[in-house]
Amino acid sequence: KAMLDAGANAVFLGDPTSWKANAAFDKLATDPRVQVVEIDVTDTDSVDRLAASIGGKVEILVNTASYLRDGGILGRKDVILARDAMEVNVLGLMRLAQAFGPGMCFRAADGTNNAVAWVNILSIHAFAALPSRGAWSASMAAALSAAQTLRAELSGAGVRVLNVFPGPIDEEWEQLTPPPKLAPAAIAKAIVKGLQDGIEDAYVGDIAEEIRDRLRENHKAVERELGQ
Repeated sequence: KAMLDAGANAVFLGDPTSWKANAAFDKLATDPRVQVVEIDVTDTDSVDRLAASIGGKVEILVNTASYLRDGGILGRKDVILARDAMEVNVLGLMRLAQAFGPGMCFRAADGTNNAVAWVNILSIHAFAALPSRGAWSASMAAALSAAQTLRAELSGAGVRVLNVFPGPIDEEWEQLTPPPKLAPAAIAKAIVKGLQDGIEDAYVGDIAEEIRDRLRENHKAVERELGQ
């Protein structure tokens, strides 16, 4: 909705769970400017099929794929949680980049369609691990590294990369997280503003901004506090 309000003519809305009812999603999909498309970022064929279908039309790609679960390292007897988080948060980003990146580079070289950008929604915990969600935090750190690499690879073609670092979001897997939590609309607004301002990194919400500032002052103190 934020993209449409900012002037986008069309939005392709990726749906990884077309079998699951979502009232807010379904309402947005009733807008004639919105086209719902199926995509599973853990499935290379799914990503490639979608890129072949719409890749030539994409000028701004917003990677919202996310896998968030509680759990550290020692409390488990396997690496299934970590593997699942990496599969979505890191390898999903890479699959999207490999499938859509070349076409976006081509569009960026087109003088009449050169407002091309890539957006990754990550987390402030890409910079400072939250041990209670250690596997997820590790995937966020890896995703940030991948996003920085992608920025370097796309920059030569003129494709901008905006990385977004929110605090806790008011969504299904944050139900037990105490407030303050960010409304998804606040993140969408920050993305639009970040694209308009031409910045590379956006820290969204009081928690993200506080952790960012404290990391700059004393990284080890933040690490110890989050580990308590």
